[in-house]
Amino acid sequence: MHDDRTLVEARLRRVLDERIRPAVYPESVPLEVAVWHAPGEPVPVAEGLAADVEPITVGSRWGAPWGTSWFRVTGTVPEAWAGRTVEAVLDLGFDENMPGFQCEGLVYRPDGTPVKGLNPRNQWVRIGAPVQGGEEVRLHVEAASNPVVMDYRPFTPTPLGDLETAGSDPQYTLARMDLAVLDETVWHLVTDLEVLGELMAELPVDSPRRWEILRAVERALDAVDLQDVGGTAERARSRLTDVLAAPAVPSAHRISAVGHAHIDSAWLWPLRETVRKVARTAANMTALLDDEPDFVFAMSQAQQWAWVKEHRPEVWARVKKAVAEGRFVPAGGMWVESDTNMPGSEAMARQFVHGKRFFLDEFGVENDEAWLPDTFGFAAGLPQIIKAAGSRYLLTQKISWSRTNSFPHHTFRWEGIDGTRIFTHFPPVDTYNCSMRGAEIAHAVRNFKDKGAARHSLAPTGWGDGGGGTTREMVAKAARLSDLEGSATVTWETPSAFFAKAEAENPEPPVWVGELYLELHRATLTSQAGTKQGNRRSEHLLREAELWAATAAVRTGFPYPYADLDRIWKTVLLHQFHDILPGSSIAWVHREARATYARVADELGGIIDAAQRAVAGEGSVPLFFNAAPHTRSGVPAGGARPAEVSGRTTRAERPDGGHVLDNGLLRVGVDARGLVDSALDLAAGRETIAPGRTGNLLQLHQDLPNMWDAWDVDEFYRNTVTDLTDADEVTPGDDGVTVRIVRTFGASRVTQVLSLPPGEKRLVVDTEVDWHETEKFLKLAFPLDLHTDRYASETQFGHFFRPTHTNTSWEAAKFEACNHRFVHLQEPDWGVAVVNDGTYGHDVTRAVRGDGGTTTTVRVSLLRAPRFPDPETDQGVHRFRHALVPGASIGDAVREGWRVNLPERRLHGAGEVAPLVTVDRDSVVVTAVKLADDGSGDVVVRFHEAHGARAHATLTAGFPVAGVEVTDLLERPLADTAPPTVDDGRITVRLRPFELTTLRLKRA
Repeated sequence: MHDDRTLVEARLRRVLDERIRPAVYPESVPLEVAVWHAPGEPVPVAEGLAADVEPITVGSRWGAPWGTSWFRVTGTVPEAWAGRTVEAVLDLGFDENMPGFQCEGLVYRPDGTPVKGLNPRNQWVRIGAPVQGGEEVRLHVEAASNPVVMDYRPFTPTPLGDLETAGSDPQYTLARMDLAVLDETVWHLVTDLEVLGELMAELPVDSPRRWEILRAVERALDAVDLQDVGGTAERARSRLTDVLAAPAVPSAHRISAVGHAHIDSAWLWPLRETVRKVARTAANMTALLDDEPDFVFAMSQAQQWAWVKEHRPEVWARVKKAVAEGRFVPAGGMWVESDTNMPGSEAMARQFVHGKRFFLDEFGVENDEAWLPDTFGFAAGLPQIIKAAGSRYLLTQKISWSRTNSFPHHTFRWEGIDGTRIFTHFPPVDTYNCSMRGAEIAHAVRNFKDKGAARHSLAPTGWGDGGGGTTREMVAKAARLSDLEGSATVTWETPSAFFAKAEAENPEPPVWVGELYLELHRATLTSQAGTKQGNRRSEHLLREAELWAATAAVRTGFPYPYADLDRIWKTVLLHQFHDILPGSSIAWVHREARATYARVADELGGIIDAAQRAVAGEGSVPLFFNAAPHTRSGVPAGGARPAEVSGRTTRAERPDGGHVLDNGLLRVGVDARGLVDSALDLAAGRETIAPGRTGNLLQLHQDLPNMWDAWDVDEFYRNTVTDLTDADEVTPGDDGVTVRIVRTFGASRVTQVLSLPPGEKRLVVDTEVDWHETEKFLKLAFPLDLHTDRYASETQFGHFFRPTHTNTSWEAAKFEACNHRFVHLQEPDWGVAVVNDGTYGHDVTRAVRGDGGTTTTVRVSLLRAPRFPDPETDQGVHRFRHALVPGASIGDAVREGWRVNLPERRLHGAGEVAPLVTVDRDSVVVTAVKLADDGSGDVVVRFHEAHGARAHATLTAGFPVAGVEVTDLLERPLADTAPPTVDDGRITVRLRPFELTTLRLKRA
């Protein structure tokens, strides 16, 4: 037989595009259209429906950036269409290649009832099936003219990312507003041909099945009268019946399709627009559930559910009904799909507390899975947090974006720092916007790395980010793929159903230990420094507010601010979303975030002050309040008393124009350029700075990644570097015992103050940068005379180790990494910590010197200056505090990290304030002291072992205790854990390395 394969395939493409798809709507009549352009921010639905409108015609431009236009469309169904299926086709000016990244709409009936969303791949609204002739049609469309921030030339700087700079030019052209007859037979023929054509293209050319499909398609095309597609569509479909009925082979891969619409809580749009994106999507999905009995849709991020409840009660009613039916599924159990690298211990725990509690309170649903398809890597402390929240599984997709190494598993157990293992799945379809195309399904089969041991994978299916979610076309394709020879089988299932099947078939999958590092988007650890500092400060203020409010409530009856703390926590958690905290959103988002963090700080400051005054009482005793988890200046953790200050610091000038700072514990040499050329640990007689090198060295790199400007830093940035060694001023500080350094470079200015606190072995580096660079990367370097092949980075509820070498591609790929409050490097008998009050990105490198010694350099990432999506990223003044701690053990690193993030608070009162709880081991770190969320008055204490060793400790309550329970993060008793004994308020605990524990203390 002659090979005519390419001829038939080309014929299929043209006939589908030019004849069959256009015949889906064989008849149409125009609708009358009028519009009202809201003058400012979005208005309530009732106001939009009642607004005075003006006529507008198809072809007219509409929609200023970030504006809202209310369209009213009216018409009459022709009498000749009686008994047929009729839809309104409403094209606002969509580009079908950009679902989720341009204009969108939500359709309402005149009474305000939401119908469904309008999106580039979802432009229809059902009028009737069958319809009555002469029926009047009246619909309203709330249309958002969101500008295209990232178009076919991505990463181009644009002013469209902020309402303040976007201008007022119309963004869209109204394209189609018609009533049309839907020929459902033709619509099904399109789906038949698409499914078979896409499957055929993925089968081997020498496969009999491919040729069988080819011949059936050819027969179907022969059956189509190109001048009467509707009249011959059924005949054409009959030619395909047999190939569509051929069942899948028994060994076929099995895909659990989960209806999905990944919606970034902010990204290339502001938070207020996400509220509407979620409402449009939820309206779409509840409508699709009504039409498709097998379809299941899952939506994550409790915050987004809360937005629907608050802002779109009509949509919320439909969502609640669908949840009760088990088909609209709360997923993930987190407040938002947060970043997991940078949130602190308590914040990461509270993501699950607030997320799971919302779903439990609203629906009685508890999630078993963490659902994080798009998060930029996963910290090694996360598994035990997931388990402590009562969950068992993790799903993500983003690791497939890694550029250097291909992750070796799709289903595995992920082991965290404490030994907890979580059953984890990476969908091999390699997208969280699966559309059921044959290429996607075939890729999932070929790509699945666990063949032989497992045969199930998951496919999140639907357009995200306001693209409207799953479409009826995707559902129709999935129906044909449910049992089709040559394809994986596809079944709509909930996430929990998938995980149960996957775990049952592969109960002992491979194990991956340590962080799930994304080999991409490393610059998200540094971009938008103001947002990151706002997050860090908010986390610690929340700790203080809970601690002092609980102390005051127990001691004085102070009214514990349950509602305020709940609200503020949710605000902070929202801003940990994986495009806000990482710094990858538009200017509008970060401008609002900075303002929000300022309000949070003011409000929490008020709570802290009121609680401290309540416990301090009236008096003239100078009190030092210590919110850190370790004794400081003689003040116990969680208590207040007069501070004990010992020792003094001196400053002397050197002959070379430099300075020497000395406090009896540490002697620091500062040269005439303001660089640290010596940091001598006097007790150990050990020099910290590598020979011939200088610390406190600011280094400036050119920084233009190949793509994803705010997200990425590519390794070649290291090829060019400028050491900022010229100083405008190196002078004594105002207090006489510090050194002040001023440098200027480019259009920027840096002012630093170096200080040695009395009685403390740490060099504090306060840095103020007035930053006005473009596409540059600023680092602060400390070259250490220290030999080690690994170093520790703090993460949630502990720390973990990364190598300092690059033996393999896996290690080399980690050229920029995350830490929380410290990094720590150690030889067996001596170590060094570098601590910070609000930076996350860093790198550690090693080199062997000519003298045979090793120089290990720690560099803190301070600032970047990408131009997309925010062209003014980080421009302005920033303040950082870091400390170099020579001679530090890992315990010292933990303590100093807390110290630099929880500055002292002082006020006068009646006398000493005893801690509400104390722990007798420094290695056991209390991360939260609070009252129980249920209002019972019970005291909740959360702590963990922080040094990486076993701990036997006694926790003592400073109030009468009637009983104690070990609980999960949601403060529910753990049924399989015996409560510890209480002896006169003393509770004995034994902890594994990094073990996290929550105790609930009932007050007598």
